[in-house]
Amino acid sequence: MAKKDPKDLTVEEKLKLLYQLQTTLSAIDEKRALRGELPNEVQDLEDELEGLNTRVERIQNEIEEFKNAVTQKQGEIKEAQASVERYKAQLDDVKNNREYDTLSKEIEFQTLEIELCNKKIKEANEKVESHTKDLATAQAEIEDHKKALDEKRDELNKIMQETKEEEAQLKDKAQALEERIEPRLLESFKRIRKGAHNGLGIVYVQRDACGGCFNKIPPQRQLDIKMHKKIIVCEYCGRILIDPELAGVKVETEEKPKRKRTTRKKKADAEEA
Repeated sequence: MAKKDPKDLTVEEKLKLLYQLQTTLSAIDEKRALRGELPNEVQDLEDELEGLNTRVERIQNEIEEFKNAVTQKQGEIKEAQASVERYKAQLDDVKNNREYDTLSKEIEFQTLEIELCNKKIKEANEKVESHTKDLATAQAEIEDHKKALDEKRDELNKIMQETKEEEAQLKDKAQALEERIEPRLLESFKRIRKGAHNGLGIVYVQRDACGGCFNKIPPQRQLDIKMHKKIIVCEYCGRILIDPELAGVKVETEEKPKRKRTTRKKKADAEEA
C-alpha cells in the first residue's frame, strides 16, 4: 500500500502523527536524561586533567631551568675563586701602591660576585624545593582525576550500552514519522519544541488548560480543538494543542460533591431547640 502524501492528510491525521512524533522524541529525551550530567562531568574532568598535565610540564621545565641556573652560578663561583687566588698571588709581586689597590679591588669585586652567586644559588634551590612540592601536589591531583575520570567513563559507557539499542530504535521510528509529516508543519513543530523548556511542541488539553503552560483555554477554543478542523496553538506558549481523546488519553471526570440543603423547617427547629 502506497504511503499517503503528507499534504493530502487531514488535520486530524497530521495531529495524530505529530503527537506520535512528540511521544517518540520525549522517549529519546528520557534516555538521554538517564545519562544526566555525566557527559559534561567527563568532559570537565578531561579538561581539568589536560590543564594539570600542562601545569606539571610547566613546573618540570621551571625546575630544570632553576637547576641549570644553579649549575651556571656554581661554574661562575669557581671562576671567581680562581681569579681571587690569582690576584692574591700577584699581590706578592706588586711594585707600587697603585697596582696593589687595583688587585685589591679586583679581589673585592670577585668576592662580591661569589657572594652574589651563592645568594642566587640559595634562591634557586628554594625555588626548586617549592616547585618540587607543587609538582608532587599536581601529580597527586592527576592521579585523583584519572581515577574519577575512569569511574565516570565506566558509568557513562554502562548507561550508553543499556540505552544505545533502544535509542536507535526510537530514532528510526522518529525518522519514519517525520517522513510522513508535511515539511512546513514539521519545521514549525521542531521550532516550537526547541523553544520549549521541556521539549514539548504539542500537548493535549488538561482540565480546560494548556498541557504545556497550564493557562486556561476559552470554551470556544476548546471546541475548535475538538473539531480537528485546523491546527491551533496556545496563545500563551505557542505549543500546538490537541484534545485528550486524539492523544489517546482517557480523561476522568471529577464529580462535584453534593451540597447539603437545609430546609427552613429544620433550621427553625434548630432555633427553637
